[in-house]
Parts: sequence; structure tokens; C-alpha cells
Amino acid sequence: MRLAEALVFASRNVSELSAAGVALLFALSAGATALARHFLITRSIYTACALACSALAALGMCALIAPPVPPVTVSLPIGLPFAHTLLGVDALSAVFLIIVNLTSAIVSAGAIGYGVHAREPQRVVPFYPAFIGAMNLVVIAQDAFSFLLGWELMSLTSWALVVSDDRSADNRRAGIVYLIMATGGALALLLAFGVLAGAHGGYSFAQMRAATALAPAAIVLILTLIGAGSKAGLVPLHAWLPLAHPAAPSHVSALMSGVMTKVAVYGFVRIVFDLAGPPRLWWSTPVLIAAGITALLGVLQALMEHDLKRLLAYHTVENIGIVFIGLGLALAFRAAAMPIAAALAFIAAIFHVFNHSLFKSLLFLGSGAILNASGERDMEHLGGLIHRMPVTAVAFLVGCIAISALPPFNGFVSEWLTFQAILLSPQLPEWFLRLLVPAVGATLACSAALAAACFVKAFGVTFLGRPRTPAALAARETDRFSQVAMLLFATLCLLAGVVPGFIMDALARTSQLLLGARLAPQATQPWLRIAPIEPTRGVYNGLLVFVMIALAAVATALIARRIAAHASRRVPAWDCGFPDPSPVAQYSATSFAQPIRRVFGTALFRVRERVSMPSPGDTTAAALEVELHDTVWETFYAPVIRAVGTLADRLTRLQFLTIRKYLMLVFATLILLLAVIGLSRS
Repeated sequence: MRLAEALVFASRNVSELSAAGVALLFALSAGATALARHFLITRSIYTACALACSALAALGMCALIAPPVPPVTVSLPIGLPFAHTLLGVDALSAVFLIIVNLTSAIVSAGAIGYGVHAREPQRVVPFYPAFIGAMNLVVIAQDAFSFLLGWELMSLTSWALVVSDDRSADNRRAGIVYLIMATGGALALLLAFGVLAGAHGGYSFAQMRAATALAPAAIVLILTLIGAGSKAGLVPLHAWLPLAHPAAPSHVSALMSGVMTKVAVYGFVRIVFDLAGPPRLWWSTPVLIAAGITALLGVLQALMEHDLKRLLAYHTVENIGIVFIGLGLALAFRAAAMPIAAALAFIAAIFHVFNHSLFKSLLFLGSGAILNASGERDMEHLGGLIHRMPVTAVAFLVGCIAISALPPFNGFVSEWLTFQAILLSPQLPEWFLRLLVPAVGATLACSAALAAACFVKAFGVTFLGRPRTPAALAARETDRFSQVAMLLFATLCLLAGVVPGFIMDALARTSQLLLGARLAPQATQPWLRIAPIEPTRGVYNGLLVFVMIALAAVATALIARRIAAHASRRVPAWDCGFPDPSPVAQYSATSFAQPIRRVFGTALFRVRERVSMPSPGDTTAAALEVELHDTVWETFYAPVIRAVGTLADRLTRLQFLTIRKYLMLVFATLILLLAVIGLSRS
């Protein structure tokens, strides 16, 4: 009875309690600013963040599990003149409260051990709680001012974390690119809110919902796609992401990739699905096209990478494309008056948001453990780590399976649900969408296959084989806190894949709020299976798949043990006729990706391979040099950078004029202004 009363109390006061939790995180950041140099203070801040995030995640769960109650909005007398800051939690906010804070709590718990490895924690700890607090502020904001305030704080604090190691030129460049992209995205969102507010300037979300009939929907959609897409990592707005994620500390990279990009997805959903009014059928077209290109280019770029953290960053781009495929389908189905199909596509997208926050945070923590143990991020300098870091290897393997969308882990379920929604596209009334959606589905299938190949490379080259360098040979297992955090993420990846019905039912309240439709209850299906469309169509049973895989693994182990017990002799494994003990003879990341690089790389990345073969009698080793070009950067950003640089060089000459030339310039400017004023009056 007391538990039920506490649940009801938390659900009725979730807005006030969430606002208090956000205030606590900002207070932790302020306190850490003066005390971060002390080692125990560093651990205390991470511990407090883990506890605060756990409480906020519990509040989100209460808001979803408890009986529905009218949302309460907290009004604070701060913000714009003659206006208040409005904070509140509805079903959509509750889902993202869970996503943001569940992941942040586990990452913060793992970061308690990061103090052992951090070189200068005073550059990280003061901004870390504020970063989490800013993401929560975006989620619970109920007016444009508090939303944009949280958005800008999220950008600035994460930028400070990216450039925390400013001794590296690459890190400084990553910080500049990230800051410019973040500023442009925030400006686009500011303009989108301005269009939604209209001439009367109603900046609360409730006022915007009432004024959507007057807002030009096309402008709102494009501005939101640019603003939220730049933060999420949609191509071609993803340029900052492969630069910033490797530059940040690994636990911060886990939050930026696993959580911050999901806050950007929340911003898109909040504006397009909630504030912009009923969608038009064409809205889905730019979203689906951008999403398909993002998914395919993200995974192809990841396959070309040897830097482990850059590889993971590009896979964030791919998974954001998968999420936006689901959101684009939801827009199309909602506009076509297909509510159940829209609910299926929407739940698939948000489910993948949740799944990606788990397995991508796990993989970034694993890459951080590898970096701390060996000092290397280049997979070509690793190898054999499974013998030296067994716990990290097992957890990283789970993350690789999950992100490759293989059962019984969670990545498979959300992508399977997306494919189920794609199969409903022939019912759409628009012929162009009936052609576009299957093409996007084929792109999704291709990206899923390439993702599996990419993570076979990532795990195999990093953990299997023999150590390629002395650094890999000297690697040791990471600290206990990081191990526990990774194993906890791995467990959640398994649970979300084995019993997905409970998560789908929790998301049903969100689809009901935004789409006016929900799927049938899934957790009550026999044997914990899910049947999102019909009880006899499109059925998946994660528990049964898990049991079958477990039984097959046990049977294989027993058979192998029995055969080994009766073996008459032991011989070395066949090694392609080249029994060289040197690790140079084994497969490298470059050689593994060569077939895919030659198929896709020539057209998309302008790959050039140069082979240097020694002449007869020469003892120098043969060498292979691979040259890759980032076509997106060179097409969209490099010309702008060159133009700005050229213009700046020419304008610099104005600083070195003589006094006579300055006076002539002022006189010419006055004449020009007078002429403009005269023409305007006439």
C-alpha cells in the first residue's frame, strides 16, 4: 500500500521533483568547480550524479507506470520579460527522462573509476553534472525559452568537455567545428520556434499548439530537420560528430553519442509531432531520404575507419538514420490516416533510441577501457586483448552483437519492428511513397549487413589474434567500476531483446499522446512473444530465441569437450600455409575492409590504394597506403571554409589603411547611406 501511495505521489509531483533534480545537478556542477582538484571530490561528484540520475529515471518510470493523471506544469518567475519559465513532464518527456538518466546513471557509476585514469579531472568534473542537467532541462521544458536555454547549455558544456584536453590540435579543431555546428543548429531551432509562436509571440508549448493553423508548416519542418538533425548527426550535418566524439573523454563520449543525440531526436519529435500540428503527407519524404542516406553513409564510413572511437562515432550516424526512418514512416502513416501503422513505426523509432543509448554507451565505455589499458585507439595497434581484458571483451562482444541487430539482443527487436512498419507501406495512398519506402527499406537492410561486417572487424582485430604492439601486449583489465557499468549495460541489452513487450507497452502512452493510437498490449502475449500487427502475423519471441541459442551453445560446448577428450594428437591450426609467428602475418583492419572498400569506396570516398613492392634483392618490406576522402566534408564544408578564409584575408587589408583612406571610406559609406535613404523615401 505504501509503495502504491508513493507511486501515485511521485506521478502527481513528477514535474516539481524533476525540476528539483535538474537544479541539484547544476548545484553539483557549481560545487565541483572549486573542488574538482581533489581526487575524492571527483569520485563524490560522479557518485552524486549517478544517484541523482537514478532518481530522475525512477520519476520517469513512475510517470509511465502509474495511472494517468493530468500533467502539472511548474511555473518559475524567471526567463523572458513578462513571461515565466514553464517545466513539466508528459508521456513523451517521461520516456526521454528514462533514456537520458538511466544511461547517465550507469555511465556516471562507471566514471567513478575514471578518476584513476584521468590526467586532469578538474577540466572535466565541473562541466559533467551541468551537461546532464542541461539535457534534462531540454526534456522537461514546456516553453521555447527554457528549451533553448537547456539546448545551448547542453552544447556549451559538451564543448567544454570535448576540448578538455586542449593540448591536441585535433581536439581544438574538433571543438571549433562542433561549436560552429551547434550554433547553426540552435539558430535554426530559434527560427522554428519563432514561426510557431507567430505574430502574437506565444512561446509556451500550449500556446504554440493552439496557433499551429497559422504557422507555415514547410518552414517549421525544414528548420527543425536542420536544427535537430545537426545535433543528432543527420548527413550532411554530421561533420562535427566523428571529430568531437573521439576528442572527448570516453565516458563523456558515451553520453554524447548515447544520450545527447537522443535529446536531439526528442527535439525533433516534440516540434514536428506535437507542436507543428497534423502532418502533411509530403513531410515524410525529406525525412526518409535524409534518413536512408544517413544510415548507409554512416556505416560505410565506419567500415573505412581504423580508429575505434571514430568508428563508433560513425555508427552513431548510422543508427540516427535508422531512428529517422521510423519517424519518417510514422509521419507518412499518420498523414495517410493509418493510426496503427503510425504507432508501430513511432514505437520502433523510440525503441531504437532506447536501445542505441544502451549498446552505444557500452561500446564507448569499452573503447575507453581499451584506451586506458593500452594507450591506443588504432585497431591496427591492438589485438589479443581477450586474454588480457576478458570482462571488457565479453561486454564489448555483447555490444557488437546488439548494434549489429542480431538476436536475441535489443538492436534486433527495434530494427525488426521498423521492417514490419516498412511492410505496411503498400497501403500508402501516394505512389511516390510506395516506391520510396521499399528503397529505404533496402538501404536499411544493406546498412544492417554492413554493420555486422564492421563489428566483426572491430571485435576480431581488437580482441582476437595476437598482440600487434608492445602496448597491446602490456594491457591489463580496467577498473571494477567500469567493468560493472559495462556488464550492467550488457545485461540491459539482453533483457530488452528477450522481453521487449514490456518496453513496447511503456511506449504506448507516448504514441497515444502524439498520434492518438497505440498498439495492442504486448506483455500479455503468450510466452512473452510480441505481435505488433496481428496475433498471427509478424510474431517474434525473444525468449524462445534466447533459450534456443543458449541450448545450442551448451550442446556445442559438450560435443567439443567430448571430441577433445578422445583426440589422439594435437597439432597447430592451419594458417593458410604461412606459419609465421609474427603478428604482421595476421589479418589487419585494412585487409578485412578491403573488399567492401573496393566496392563502395571508389565512388563514395574516392579511395586510392598505393602498393610499394620491393625490387628483387631488396630487404625492405612491402607497403600498402590507402587514401580516403571525406566527400561530404569536401563537397559541403571545404568550399565554405575556403571562401570564408579568402574573404577574411581580403577584409584584413582594411586594418592597415592610411588615415586618408579611412576618411575616404567613411565618406563613401555616408554617401551610400544617404542615397539608400533617399531612394527608400521616394
